[in-house]
Amino acid sequence: MNPRPFSDHQRGLFVSVDGPGGAGKTTIVHHLAQMLVAEGAHVHVTAEPSSGPIGKLACDLTETVTGHALACLYAADRYHHVETEIKPHLKSGHTVISDRYIASGLVIQRFDGVDPAFLWQLNEEAEQPDLTVILEADPKVIAERLSERGPHNRFQYTPGSSQTEVEFYRQATETLNRAGFEVLQVDCSSRPPEQSAAIIRNQLVVLLARNEVSS
Repeated sequence: MNPRPFSDHQRGLFVSVDGPGGAGKTTIVHHLAQMLVAEGAHVHVTAEPSSGPIGKLACDLTETVTGHALACLYAADRYHHVETEIKPHLKSGHTVISDRYIASGLVIQRFDGVDPAFLWQLNEEAEQPDLTVILEADPKVIAERLSERGPHNRFQYTPGSSQTEVEFYRQATETLNRAGFEVLQVDCSSRPPEQSAAIIRNQLVVLLARNEVSS
């Protein structure tokens, strides 16, 4: 196997990383990006809500706007994010890693009681990642992490939110699998973040090899 599998890869890969609050998404994305850069990849790290105008508005309104309105705002940001940031970087050969993407769009507004079927309809036309990573963790573990760091948004103040969010992500994973997404589930309850990142990196190598065979 090429020791630097990403160094001569022309087509950009799109990877999304989602999971419940406290699972360690941002840290794992950081380690993954470092690994890929070390192997010759041109990497672009992004996140949702995006840093674009719709994403900034969504961030500003998360605490005051609820339900369908906020779900639509997040979805609008996602489509704009794809067209203005993700696709251009993919076309230039970057591996794009997004900290949150469609899976989060199928989960977060469920805390406001939005029907998951409606959330899927909002998001089903968004660009499908080459790899959709769902981080999993024991609800007690992530609840402890959230308690230590403090909640990041109003959804994490809900009693029992960690247990509920884990279940919502399980259901979202089933939806994405049925829709034909390439899904990788990574349990990060006790695994160091760099090991979780290595698992994702290894799956990307498998995808690269598969693409080369098919082409």
